[in-house]
Formats: sequence, structure tokens, C-alpha cells
Amino acid sequence: MQMLNISELAQTDFRDLQLTLCDRWKTNESFDHSDADILVIPSLSIDQRELSKIEGCEHYEERLLFSLIRLRNPRTRLIYVTSMPLHPSVIDYYLQLLPGIPFSHARNRLLLLSTYDSSLKPLSQKILERPRLLERIRHALRLEKSFMTCYNSTELEAELSLKLGVPLYAAAPELQIWGSKSGSRQIFAESGVPHPDGSTRVWNAADLAQAAAELWQREPTLKRMVVKLNEGISGEGNALLDLRPIANLAPPESSHTERVAAINDRFSTMSFQAKQEHWDNFAGRITELGAIVEAFVEGEIKRSPSVQGRITPNGDVEILSTHDQILGGPDGQIYLGCRFPADEAYRLQLQQLGLKVGRKLAEKGALERFGVDFITVDKGDGQWDIQAIEINLRKGGTTHPFMALKLLTNGRYELSTGLFYSQQGRPKYYIATDNLQKDRYRGLLPNDLMDIIAHHRLHFDTGTETGTIFHLMGCLSQFGKLGLTSIGDSPQQAEEVYNKVVKVLDEETKSKKYEESCPSEYTFPIGWDGHCF
Repeated sequence: MQMLNISELAQTDFRDLQLTLCDRWKTNESFDHSDADILVIPSLSIDQRELSKIEGCEHYEERLLFSLIRLRNPRTRLIYVTSMPLHPSVIDYYLQLLPGIPFSHARNRLLLLSTYDSSLKPLSQKILERPRLLERIRHALRLEKSFMTCYNSTELEAELSLKLGVPLYAAAPELQIWGSKSGSRQIFAESGVPHPDGSTRVWNAADLAQAAAELWQREPTLKRMVVKLNEGISGEGNALLDLRPIANLAPPESSHTERVAAINDRFSTMSFQAKQEHWDNFAGRITELGAIVEAFVEGEIKRSPSVQGRITPNGDVEILSTHDQILGGPDGQIYLGCRFPADEAYRLQLQQLGLKVGRKLAEKGALERFGVDFITVDKGDGQWDIQAIEINLRKGGTTHPFMALKLLTNGRYELSTGLFYSQQGRPKYYIATDNLQKDRYRGLLPNDLMDIIAHHRLHFDTGTETGTIFHLMGCLSQFGKLGLTSIGDSPQQAEEVYNKVVKVLDEETKSKKYEESCPSEYTFPIGWDGHCF
């Protein structure tokens, strides 16, 4: 995202303010007994044209609503700011999840604020444009006991942090390069983590064709390549370049010049992962964001796991979780959801690779959440080839499901097994998605969803610690889109919980118009070992 850089003096002030997190971190870690104010700014401060490729993106500020579960600590206060007001029943839904806390007590410690601005600008920018709102936030916070959390960190969040005098628990804006596609490749190389061959960042189609031809020269057996916008999200900025129609030009059968020309001609035929994307627009985006080209990892049995970690203000690197991601779209490049934990065949290896990446990021000065996406290919005899694909230096699609589980159960993640255990010692499993979407769900209001949840007892049961947690409820009426995390005591139970929700929603929205089943990519008709919608 193109923004003005904050001044050198402001950068120094920002770093000094972040240094105060070391003391506040101790408070945050024992938040059940602490007295702290948490400012949640769920601004998606990324390139807005890329963000708009995600249907219902204007409601993705709701993905951090799991933070409300922190109000289970009777001494925590929380301020949550959004572009548009949140539906009251959505807030009530989260507050009712808090075990042992009277609803009114939690509600009194929650301040909801809105900019009343639905324009396609990052929320942080909208707040900065409203000095009276800024002043209201400042007066509501006990500054010496406050910290700010966000989706990702840019100059906007840094400026907001400075204007409020509240430290931002996130990587400094100048470090966000390590979460880009090109920066990820550099971190992998420096930390010794295996990753596919590819290019550095280029800024135009001509250089992209040159980089692709050079990659093909190094790997003559390549069948496909992935072209990635440097700041694409959820795979929406990816395109697949198929080399098979020009296989006769594979090295050494032709000259470099011939391969460059052939690849350049193939760009317009690429398989773009975002709906309605085309080469003319994509090429223009390269000049604005930059792009890389990377070898496509082929494999008959292939999965897309990820590891999630965090870097504390003290510089410690912690692994939080592993997931098997559920991908869809034209070529399996779009993030749809995840399963926790990742397959036991490789989850411990993912943890070790995640630690390597996290330590390298910590050396660079990064802070808080990071995620690493991988591709694994079954080589037989229980062996998996693991290749790192990219780093997300922000909260991502696997953040809110895991944090909801952790905050609701107050359990622990065990590194030796890669499993999460409740306080009763039961391992917990879940399936989560941001993309349960069907046309038949359009028109359902939040209150309608609450009625369905209550009638069919779909809610999360704090006694058994199983059931479903819903999110992205604001997307439902207009886009027929919903997010959910279905938790069970086994992989099979998590799947059963998930499938029950889908079945109930289908039945409740059944009409003559939708008697035929909806497209399979929006359901979950697979066993636990399946790997895509």
C-alpha cells in the first residue's frame, strides 16, 4: 500500500513508545489478574484495490471480535473501533460467551466506537481524519495501562499510536517488507528454510518475462509457475502461468530470447485466482506493487499447512499453532479455511521451521504475530517434502480461530505434540472458515442467525467446550457469507459439528428457488483427510 513515510523523528518516538511494551507485556500475559486497557483497531491497512477482490471485505473488521473474550478478566477494559457500527446482537453474542462474568459487567467495560464512514479507506486513516474521535479515544484510555493491537502495521497505525500516546503491539511499519512476497523469500534464504526457486521483485511485465525465463533455464522440467503481486492477500493476487503449451521451448531446445517472447505472450492467458481479474489490470498492478515469479510445486498428494507464531516485546519467539489450510479457487491458490492441528506427519517439522523464521524476524526487529505458509508433498514412506511459500507479518485467517479457542478454554498449546489441551487436559480440534458462502443465505439478518443458533443449539457450549463460534456475521445478509470455527474433542467431532451447522443453515434457507444443491466449493463435503472445499 502506498503511503507517506513518517518522519525520522517520528520513527524514533514510535520506537521509544514501543519500548514501553516490555513492562506492559508482563501485564498482558497475566491478563486474568491484570488491570489493562486494550485498544483494538481492526484496520486492514493494505492496498485497497487488492482487498476489494475479497467479497464482503468491508466486514472483515469483525474478524478481531474474538478480542472481546478478553473481557472475561473483570479488570480488563476494551475499546473496539470500526468503520461502521456493529449490530448489537453481534456484540451480545460474543459477550454471552464469557463464562462466569455477568453480561452487564462485561458490557460496561467495553466501549464501541465508529467512524460512520463506509468509504474504501483503511480504518486507521478514517480515525486520523477525525480529531474529535481521536480525542475521545485518548480520554477513554488509561494511557499508562494501555496498548493498541491491530490487523497489520503501517505508517497509519504508527501515526495513530503516536497521536494517542499508546504503544502498538505490532512490527514497526518499516519491517513490513518481511511480510511481502519478495521479503519472505529473503527471510527463507537467510534462515536456511527450504523454499521454491523464484525471482526477486520486478516492476514491469518485461522484467517479469525475463525473470520467468531465467527460472525456466534453472529448472527446465518446470510445468507451471506462480506469478504473485508483492502485496496480494489470501492468494487473490496470484496467477498461474502454464508452460506446458510452450514445452517445445524448454531449455535447451530454444534460445533465451525465444523463451522470453513466448512467456510474454502467455501472460494474457494466465489463470488469475481473483474473480474478474485480467492481464491488463494485473500488469498495471505490477508497476504499482511489484511482483515475483516462483516455481509451482507439483505433487499428486499435496497439502498447504501453516505455522503461526509470535515474537514478544522481550524478543522471545513462541510457536502458537499449526494448521492445514483449506484452499480453493481456480487452481487451489485461494485461502478458504483451515483445520487445527496440522497433520502429525509434519506438524513438529513445521514448528521447527517456524522457529527459524521467527528468530530471523526477531533479529530484524519484528514483533507480535507472524505466520508462515508451506506446501508439503507426500514422497511416500511417511516422508513429506516441505517448502515455505510466504510469511504473513500480521494477523491472518488462522489467527482468530485459534485465539477464540485459547481465550474460551484458557487451555495451552503443547510443543512436544503440537496439540492444544483444555484445562481438563482434553486435546481440542477445529475446522474454521471465513468463506461459508451460498446465495441462499443472502437476506439473513444477524438476528435471524441468532434465532437459528438458539433453536438448533449450534452455539459453543462452555461446559463441554465444543460447538461453533460464528464470525463475519455482518457479511451474511448482503453476501450470503459467514465465518465459523467448529470445535470438537476429536477431528471427527469437529467435522460433525461443522457439517451440522451447514445442514441446519441449508434447511433453514430452503426454498423452491434453491431446491438443487448449491455449488460444492461452498460446502464441506469431505472427510478429515480431504484438503479443499
